[in-house]
Amino acid sequence: MSATPPGSLTSDASSATPADPGAVTDLRVGGMTCGACVGRVEKRLTRLPGVTAAVNLATGRVRVGHPAGLPAAELIAAVEAGGYTAELVPTQPESAPHAPDGTAPEPAAAARERRDEVVRLAVTAVLALPVLALSMVPSWQFPAWQWVCFGLALPVVGWSSAGFHRRAWRGLRHATATMDTLVSLGVIASFGWSAYALLLGGAGDPAMRMPFSLTAGGGGAAHVYLEAAVGVPLFVLAGRLLEGRARRRGGAALRALAVLGTREVCLREGAAERTVPVELLLPGQEFVVRPGERVATDGVVVEGGSALDLSVLTGESVPVEVGPGDQAPGAALNVGGVLVVRATAVGADTQLARIAALVAEAQTGKAKAQRLADAVAEVFVPVVLAVAVCVLGFWLGAGADPQAAVTAAVAVLVVACPCALGLATPTALLAATGRGAELGVLVRGPEALESLRRVDTVVLDKTGTLTTGRMTLAGLTALEGVDPERVLRLAGALGHRSEHPVARAVAEAARQRCGELPSVESFVATAGLGVEGTVEGAAVRMGRPSAGLDAPGLSAALAEADTGGRTSVLVELDGRPVAVLMVGDALRAGSWRAVHRLRRLGLEVVLLTGDRPGPARAVAEELGIRTVHAAATPAGKAQVIGQLRAAGRTVAMVGDGVNDAAALATADLGIALASGTDAAIGAAGLTLVRGDVETLVTAVRLARRTLGTIRVNLLWAFGYNVVLLPPAALGLLNPMLAALAMSASSVLVVANSLRLRTWQPGGTVKSATARVR
Repeated sequence: MSATPPGSLTSDASSATPADPGAVTDLRVGGMTCGACVGRVEKRLTRLPGVTAAVNLATGRVRVGHPAGLPAAELIAAVEAGGYTAELVPTQPESAPHAPDGTAPEPAAAARERRDEVVRLAVTAVLALPVLALSMVPSWQFPAWQWVCFGLALPVVGWSSAGFHRRAWRGLRHATATMDTLVSLGVIASFGWSAYALLLGGAGDPAMRMPFSLTAGGGGAAHVYLEAAVGVPLFVLAGRLLEGRARRRGGAALRALAVLGTREVCLREGAAERTVPVELLLPGQEFVVRPGERVATDGVVVEGGSALDLSVLTGESVPVEVGPGDQAPGAALNVGGVLVVRATAVGADTQLARIAALVAEAQTGKAKAQRLADAVAEVFVPVVLAVAVCVLGFWLGAGADPQAAVTAAVAVLVVACPCALGLATPTALLAATGRGAELGVLVRGPEALESLRRVDTVVLDKTGTLTTGRMTLAGLTALEGVDPERVLRLAGALGHRSEHPVARAVAEAARQRCGELPSVESFVATAGLGVEGTVEGAAVRMGRPSAGLDAPGLSAALAEADTGGRTSVLVELDGRPVAVLMVGDALRAGSWRAVHRLRRLGLEVVLLTGDRPGPARAVAEELGIRTVHAAATPAGKAQVIGQLRAAGRTVAMVGDGVNDAAALATADLGIALASGTDAAIGAAGLTLVRGDVETLVTAVRLARRTLGTIRVNLLWAFGYNVVLLPPAALGLLNPMLAALAMSASSVLVVANSLRLRTWQPGGTVKSATARVR
């Protein structure tokens, strides 16, 4: 059971998720075979006071929002009252990062069930294939062949089809009808007519020969339909086995996340090391990660240097160099040297666990198209039963052979397929969310994908989104005759003693370019003005330029810094201004490519920032963004988003800070960077794991491909029934071929969705003027 307090991160993608659920419980439901089952399970649960539910046919799970005081036993009882089985989805101990909630490997019972399905299908095939061959090829029919077929068909109708009959009977007891009802009735009707023909209708004559027909004809009571009685369960069992395998492939990415974590960790306690189960690891403890091992949990490197492969978390193929002070996320693969890491988060608080939880949450939601499909599927089976009865009555009333009437009615029962309707969206969503996680895109639910597909305007925050959010040295201008490297060394020495971000940026640049920095004497920091001290015998001051600066060689540099939106820092040696340092927030490497790719996708790009107009305009000009809103407060950002929406725009807001949370929540779709704050991520419907806005282009393309796949699936699912039901009712379709077509429809829908598992972003923008900073 997964219970979540009202303020926690829960999916807003499902229409079934309540505004204040009190608690959320995930159930695994057995016995669901089609979209009609989805509607019935949801109805049973929503009859309870204060309960809402969202069923995912592809995963066999239902997420239930309910009052905190309502026990899970009542939810299970409600599902079982509808003729289905239900159990709580097992959760892992909170300290176990290797198996995030709801993503544990399937239990042994599920594996046994799959083995039983394979055995049942194999036995059915051995028994059914001779019946199909003898019924379809008259020249192979030997004396008393029909009695041999009857004997082979008995176990298929009784044992192989037992699951269909059992579920149909259970549904009948609860006044419901599902896909199993149609299959069971079709098998019983075909076999019952064949038994009547053999025992009472003259078809038992050993010398009888029977031609095969693709339609519902037959020439009197001597015709038997054993091929339909064995073909229907054979093809349906085969289709469901293939369908189940395809579903498991669709969820492979999520299950892969569940087993990425390590099970043991090497703790460092002083000079000693010992190996313990990872469940015993606590925040603050230090552990050793050797080459080839995965980082046990999220932490900070305290000793050593190495390269970490973060591809399982961000999709980046190039390992990232780390050293003391750098973050080491859990499940990252160490491909370099030995690291000592201090744990900062364990269990459900790790990045890996949050990713897995978000992906699992996304897969419980429903797209609008799927809600429509489920509503249709819920009434589909009763309508088909009524049509089959009408077809039988019409044929008999028209004076047709009873066997032709029965054949047409059976074909109607068998060819109808609500399964494809129920699988059209969840299988595509299952594959897309898994593929998105591999590419560094975490989607909260199908509504996020639908919103992203409709978006025509992307609003980008500047600091931390398009830029790194860290100050760096952008330029240095020194007076003629002054050594720029010496100026940087001395200024860097002062900056190293300061905590100001501008001074730290100067110190970092000096360390990288000049090596070890000299010591500082008589260091003084004056708030709002700068820092000063004695370095290598020289009186050095670094700070804000004073008004009316009389240094012609530096005035142009100060003006350039102001125009470019940079922060200017004046350096004085022995009381004389000698240089201007320009410090600014550097663009992320992929920002230019991201903006231009978004524009090539037909999206309008807007810059919205709380920074000053100067830096905002400089960034916008460099990236080619035409519309800029600067100096916006958090409330002002939300207001700008509201104005765009009021103008008829569908807006996606991309941000990373607490000041972006209101705007993210106001937009049609909020998109957060994983490197951002928890407030931003919590308000967003989509998270970019790499912390790189360039991944947004991948997200847009994935959303468009996913919604396109869903539309094709639904078109096929609806079109299949529209096209094949009339021929079946007119007696133009043999029941065996109807069963084959019905099974193929579900398999095709799932197979089409699986194409998303291998989808590649592609579409790289190439330009001679592209700049990578």
